[in-house]
Amino acid sequence: MVMGDLNLLGFLIFIAGGFAASVITALAGFAFGIIAAGPWLHVLTPAQTTALIVAYGLLVQGYSVWKLRAAIKIGRLLPFLLGGAIGSALGVQLLSWVAATHLRLGVGAVLIAYGAYGLLRPNLPSFAGASRLIDAVVGFFGGLLGGATGLAGIVVMIWSGLRGWSTNEQRAVFQPAGVANFAMIALWIGGVGALDRDTMVLFAAGLPAILAGLWIGFALYRKTNEAGFRKIVLILLLVSGATLFF
Repeated sequence: MVMGDLNLLGFLIFIAGGFAASVITALAGFAFGIIAAGPWLHVLTPAQTTALIVAYGLLVQGYSVWKLRAAIKIGRLLPFLLGGAIGSALGVQLLSWVAATHLRLGVGAVLIAYGAYGLLRPNLPSFAGASRLIDAVVGFFGGLLGGATGLAGIVVMIWSGLRGWSTNEQRAVFQPAGVANFAMIALWIGGVGALDRDTMVLFAAGLPAILAGLWIGFALYRKTNEAGFRKIVLILLLVSGATLFF
């Protein structure tokens, strides 16, 4: 046994999942949680999966936010932060009673839906004139999903696209919102005692793979066509989501 109830195969799945998620996030700018959650929910508890996605997400996405700091508009970002703060607190509370099977199936459905959305690109209505109150509601549901699963930022990312903002404007919203949610979720996780010794040991054990993935991902980013690789990422999301149903 490597640690707790995690055997050698489970540990290798944990390392490989974290490495792949780190590479893809550094290359594509998103998706750490939705890539890592697939394999991790097979070998870790929901609480461990959420805690580790949050911890590594702060590290991986923090760098991107620093790069985007000049494009961030506080007035636009604030409603998402306020809504996310409330939602993340409620989401973390779900960890104390949600069944692992139900969470796995729910995350699988999210992966498949998002992957299909990205590949099909349906002509959805524009919400360019939506109010900041609606932005706050979206932030709330983004925080709720993040607190329960560690998948912070996905809801805000999809909504940013529907708002009609440019790519840079979208990234200047959903990535800072995601990092803020990660930080708030980390505080709430510590408050409810979800961050135990085994989880901290796992974090330390997986950190070299995460850092290696970041280095490789950023190296690939400078050489890869982003549009083409985005399709590969979306296909991987569909496959990862489908595996959670078996």
